[in-house]
This record gives sequence, C-alpha cells and structure tokens, in this order.
Amino acid sequence: MDMENERVLKLIFPNGIPENLRGNPELDNYLAKLGTCKVDQLKKEQTRLADETKRILEQTQELAISNYKTFITTAENSRSIFNEFQKAEEQVDTLIGKLPAFSGKCEQFLEHSAELNEQRRLNSTTLHKNAQLLEILELPQLMERCIREARYEEALELASYVQRLGQHQGHLIPVVNSIVRSVEALWHTMLVQLVAQLRMDLQLPKCLQIVGYLRRMQAFGDNELKLKFLQARDAWLTSCLEGIPTVDAQQHLTKTIEVTRINLFNIITQYRAIFPDGEQAVGKSSNLKSLQGVSCNGDRLFQAWLHNKINAFLLTLEADLQRGVSSIETVLGQCMYFGLSFSRVGADFRALIAPIFVRVVSQKFETSISHVNQNFGQELDKFTLINKVSLHTRKHLDAAAMSTDPDSESYAPPETLLDFYPLAVLCNGYLNALNELRLCAPFAVATDVTGCLQKSLQLVAQRVLAFYRQEQQAFTGNERETFVKLCSCLAYDLVPYVQRCIHGIFPPQLITVHLGISLLQLEQQQLTFLQQTQILEPLKHLLPTKVLIHTTMPAVSTTDPTNAPITAEG
Repeated sequence: MDMENERVLKLIFPNGIPENLRGNPELDNYLAKLGTCKVDQLKKEQTRLADETKRILEQTQELAISNYKTFITTAENSRSIFNEFQKAEEQVDTLIGKLPAFSGKCEQFLEHSAELNEQRRLNSTTLHKNAQLLEILELPQLMERCIREARYEEALELASYVQRLGQHQGHLIPVVNSIVRSVEALWHTMLVQLVAQLRMDLQLPKCLQIVGYLRRMQAFGDNELKLKFLQARDAWLTSCLEGIPTVDAQQHLTKTIEVTRINLFNIITQYRAIFPDGEQAVGKSSNLKSLQGVSCNGDRLFQAWLHNKINAFLLTLEADLQRGVSSIETVLGQCMYFGLSFSRVGADFRALIAPIFVRVVSQKFETSISHVNQNFGQELDKFTLINKVSLHTRKHLDAAAMSTDPDSESYAPPETLLDFYPLAVLCNGYLNALNELRLCAPFAVATDVTGCLQKSLQLVAQRVLAFYRQEQQAFTGNERETFVKLCSCLAYDLVPYVQRCIHGIFPPQLITVHLGISLLQLEQQQLTFLQQTQILEPLKHLLPTKVLIHTTMPAVSTTDPTNAPITAEG
C-alpha cells in the first residue's frame, strides 16, 4: 500500500481501519477506484454505497425468506458438526492423554517380542544343533560309563576335552561349568579306582598301564606317585600275608616265605620297570644295614620300603621260629634261597637271616638242656643205691646202639650208664637235644652248645655231690662202692662221651678250616672242648685215682652221631 492510499484511509477512517478490513485485497482496489473518481462522483459515492447496502440487505432478506429451510438445515448441520467437533476434540484429548502409556506398552511389547524372537531363534538353533548339544550334555554320563567299564583311555580323552571346553566356554555358559564340575568329580572317582586297582594282584603289563594312566592324569608328582604305588602294593602284599593261617608255625612260616619271596620280587620288578630311574639306587643297596634312617623321598623311598618289608619278614621269621617249627633245616634252606634270589636285585639279606637262626637254635638247645637238668634232678631225688651193684644189663639198649657199623658204634653211649638210671636219663636227654641240633647245626652255635653242656655237667656234678652229702651217713659198704662207680661213670664215661658227641656235630677239622686256625689253637681257646677239670672239681675227692682223659680228642669221623636214645631202668 502506497502513501496516498494510507492518507486516504486515515481520512476515511480517522479512528483506524476496522479489523475486518485489514488485509482485504478489495480495499486496495476500491481505493484505486476512488482515486479515479471525480468530485461529483465522490459526493454521490456515499449515497450510492448506502443504496447498495440497502439493496443488499433487501436481497439478503428475500434470500433468507425464500431459503429459510436451507438456512435452518445449515444451522442445524452447523450445530451438529460443532457438537461432533467437540466430541472429536474431547476424544482427541483423551487419546493424547493415553498416548504416552500406549507408547510405553508398545515399547514393552517391542522389547518382549524381541526377547521372544531371540528365544525363538535360540530354540531354532538348539533344535538344529540338537545332536551336538546332546553329545556335550551326555559327557558326564559317558565318562561315568567309561570308568565303570574300565575304559580309562577314553575317559582321559573325555576329561581332557571337557577341560579345554571349560577353559574356553566355562566362564560364559553355566551349563558348561556344570559339566566341567561333574567331570572333575568323576575324574577323582577314576583316580581313586586306579589307585585301588594297584591293591590287587596285578601283572607287570597291567601295572605299567595303570601307572601310565596316573601319570597322564598328573594328580601326583614323581615322588608322590612312587609313594602311592608302594603303599598300594604294600597293602596288597600285607593282605596276602594276613590271609595265611597262623595255627601251625611251620606251615605259616613256609607259606610266608613263599608268598613274600614271589610277591616281593614281583613288586620290585614292577617298580624297576615303572620307575627305571630308581634302578641304580637299588643296585647300590646290597648292604641293607645302610638303609636305616633314610629319608622317604626320591630314589631312597623304595630302598626304605624294601628295608621295612625285609625287616617285617625277619620279625615274622623270628616269631614263628620262637613258637617252634618241626623242621628248622627246611626253613633255613628256604630262607637262604629267598635271600640268594634277592641278590639279583641288590638286596641279598642272608647275612640278616643267619643271626636269627643262630639265636633260635641256641635258645632251643638251651631250653632242651634246661629240661634235661630238671629231669635229672627229679630222677636223682628218686634214685636209691640199694641193689644197684654191677647190673650192666644190655636188654634195654636200643637196636641202633647195638649196630655193628663202625661210625655208629663210635657214638654209641657207654653201657655202664645202664647201671645208673639218672645218668641214663641224662644221657638220653643230651642225645635228644644233640640229635635235634644235628639237623641244623651252624658253626656259630658251637661255642654256645659247648658252654651250655659245660654248665649242665657242672650242675650235674654239684647235684651228685649234694646227693652224697645228704645220703652219706646212711651208706653201707656196698652203697658207698656203688656211689663211687656212679661218680666214675659220670667222670670217665659220660663226660668223654658227651665230648665225642660235640665233636661229632662240630668236627674240629672243619671248624679249624672255617676259622683258619690250627687244631692246637682251637684246643687252647677251648672252642668245642669241655673243661673236664672244672666239671669234676666238686667230685674229685670222691673219684678213684685214675688219669683223666685228655681234653684233646683224636680225630673223629664227620659222620653225624646216631640218634639212638639210651633207655635204662634202675
């Protein structure tokens, strides 16, 4: 709008342009038209406008009258439309109020549907991978079955696979973690089962196989594995030994020697095959005394175990020998073979066996002589010198004593002992003890045997002297003469005969060779020689004048003395 039009509008509307005319495009056209009018036309313009307004009003009234129905309908429609718009506006307001909650529900639905979709995808993947998943889920059951059926190779492979699976997926997948824990529990079960199998009777290939499995399991270090192996095999060996009946000492000892020799040798062979690094150490342990006090680690572990097993056997040997066995020489032969066989593995323990037999043989002989001494004392207490003069009967001699064999005759007991029953009983007791000793007579007991007989004969002489002192006042001439003959029989018959029997069991020639000394030195050292002077010292004033037989005995045959006993009656 230009400046002229604005000036015209101010003139027309001094109070301002009405609101309904502002922005009306017709206003500018009308002002342009007014600018073209002349003054007369401008004067008439107001009248024309009033007339035209009147005419438009009249036309409008006529239109309203003629079309009132239309106007009524239009008004009603307008009112209806207005009401509908109000309702629509209210519903739109309600919809706008509910849209945030609906939007939230939609978002929740989208999230839930996404989860459902992911679960459906996982289910589909699971269904597609069903076979592979079943293989993984059944790993514990499969491993349990392998262990139950002793298929340890497959069980170890499964355990290794599950261990790798757990390292890669265990921290992400809980079910894999659960499988790993189950397999680890079964792994420990297999470990216990393998160690338990070592407590059974196994051959070398099976032992190698089981220890190979234990090594692959890496459950024990090298020294721990050696210790477990020895403990398990020791338990099996102990169970075998405990199963031997202990009623009969001979059978128990014989069976113990056999079981210990066979099974202990098998264990040593198995150990050396499984742990070859310890072979050198075992080879150096030939002297078992050097094994005492070793520490239980490394290569010395096996040496200490073997030393303990041999010590246990030696204790059993000594205990059974003390109980009494019927054939010591048989047991000795078996023990020596046992010790000799172990020399192949550097564990020859025969030097430890010999002292036990020497001690047992010596104790057994001493016990027998002690009983002989008791029996002699009892018989001497019952002995009487009445009607005991020069009987010299032979009817009670044993047939073996009557043998014409020179070797047997040289050891036949003196016939004069038959005149004196206590001396005959004493001689029989000595012969029984010596015959029992003869079956197993080690040279190491020669001095003990001689000393035991020396003490026994001294005790006999003292008891004879006590008998004389007790009865001498009542002696008659014949009884005194008989008593002197009893003393002479003891001194000049029994004592030399006992000496001859000792040398029959322990020939001086063999002892001199064994000791590397001469026969004279042997006599000077009083080895296997009775000291007759000391024995007869209590009775020397009762003996008739006679030169005592020298203690040096002539060379005798090495044939063992006859085991024929002397029997005599008073």
